[in-house]
Amino acid sequence: MRSPTTVDPKTHAILNILIQMKNKARSDYTIRLVRVSLKHLSRHADLNNPDQVTQFITQKETTDAYKGKLCYAYNKYCKYYKIQWQQPIYKPEPKPIRLPTTEQLDTLINNAHTKTVKIKLTLSKETGLRPIELCRLRIKDVDLTQKLIYPTTAKRGNPRTLKLSNHLIPLLKRHITRYNLQPNDKIFKGNATNYGRCYRRY
Repeated sequence: MRSPTTVDPKTHAILNILIQMKNKARSDYTIRLVRVSLKHLSRHADLNNPDQVTQFITQKETTDAYKGKLCYAYNKYCKYYKIQWQQPIYKPEPKPIRLPTTEQLDTLINNAHTKTVKIKLTLSKETGLRPIELCRLRIKDVDLTQKLIYPTTAKRGNPRTLKLSNHLIPLLKRHITRYNLQPNDKIFKGNATNYGRCYRRY
């Protein structure tokens, strides 16, 4: 007879926090950030020892931006388990954003390996939607007749209406017909993390 699977106490402790975040409707991106960060910290320090965690973070050879993410995740842990912790403050180093040229984007789109990815990349290029906004889009958010799109904003941004090009409309129509999508269906499968990974790989 097989013995029941036991959950590692460290994993269980982290899982409690992720469940709470899910119940509070935190984004999948934020939940994943906390999960990955806490697992990384737990491999190098005792999560119930804030001094040990602080020492690991401060001595880690990495960017202040990454240290800030680790602190954000561990602060969630401390609040949940009522651990007293003096959180270090790390400010990301300012870096110029290197935007691809129009020619580079067109090359990227033309060489995408599927029609769906081509549509995603074209939509990103034309509207400037964040990956998380693009992946949240539902059929009802798009008015193909008026050539408008009404995205659900990320980071509590202001609602906005975006114009779609004549080139993109037939691509979206074929995509919707091909997958028999209904008003409440998401236009694209997958999440923002995978889309970003796909973009970087290209």
